[in-house]
Amino acid sequence: MSTMAPQWLWFVFVATVLVALFVDFVLLSRRGAAEVTVPQAARWSVVWVLISLAFNALFWWAMQAEHGNAVANVKAMEFLTGYLIEKSLAVDNIFVFLMIFSYFAVPPAYQKRVLMIGIVGAIVLRTAMILVGAWLIAQFHWLLYLFGAFLLVTGIKMWWAAGQEPDLESNPALKLLRRLLPVSKDFDGEKFFTVENGKRIATPLLMVAALVGITDVIFAVDSIPAIFAITEDPFIVLTSNIFAILGLRAMYFLLAAMAAKFHLLSYGLAVVLVFIGGKMLLIDVIKIPVLLSLGIVVAILAVTMVWSLRTARPEDRGPARRLTG
Repeated sequence: MSTMAPQWLWFVFVATVLVALFVDFVLLSRRGAAEVTVPQAARWSVVWVLISLAFNALFWWAMQAEHGNAVANVKAMEFLTGYLIEKSLAVDNIFVFLMIFSYFAVPPAYQKRVLMIGIVGAIVLRTAMILVGAWLIAQFHWLLYLFGAFLLVTGIKMWWAAGQEPDLESNPALKLLRRLLPVSKDFDGEKFFTVENGKRIATPLLMVAALVGITDVIFAVDSIPAIFAITEDPFIVLTSNIFAILGLRAMYFLLAAMAAKFHLLSYGLAVVLVFIGGKMLLIDVIKIPVLLSLGIVVAILAVTMVWSLRTARPEDRGPARRLTG
């Protein structure tokens, strides 16, 4: 499957991602287990969004220079719609991370390292899955119908599961990990392994990192087909997906303090998946304009968030708490 993006823009994309990871993982990590307030998390979330929008502006300029305004507008809108969808689905991913951290009682100071590993793993995994998926769709167009049906079913299942607490204790992956590895009862700083009675065994933090990685795989299977309903251009699919992931760590600390306020968001995400799945199933019958798709997704998420705030309990509307990370 080919792309209209010039080759130099691929190099800009890779360089931007590498610089962003260096800043997020190296420079910011030197602060250690410093306290992260909600305003700080909000500011960094805004920074990552602005970087993504700046890249989209550069993408539009490159398309406009080579193919004209009409093509540039469509392609930039495809990037923006895909970015918004992937960013929205990442919210559900974050809520699962929060549940995992709470279940294992992971101190906030140790969550940073696990999130770093999760982001790098997600970037590598999604890059491979997107490139393979793009090739498969180019060879077998009927796979779009399969993806559409999968998203439709996933959206319905998400609607029915919304509001229910996941039972992590019965998670098969966790049971398997416990059978394969002896695990210490306590954390040993940010270490994944420790020594007890002369034996090297895993710490609970390794279990957490493994579950976060498994969660990344599950959510990638859900989210990647969604963006193929917007565009089949591998450059747009890959870049919008990766940029949506880059700010995941800052967004986690922001949403962790506001999870109760948006308690109905899962319902909105379920409706988005159903809409995208239906759009994909009808792709050869009805061509829904990208701008209309973007408007529908924004409207669904906005209604859900406003609905969440209006129905939130009074104690959940108070000032956001502080986090450490």
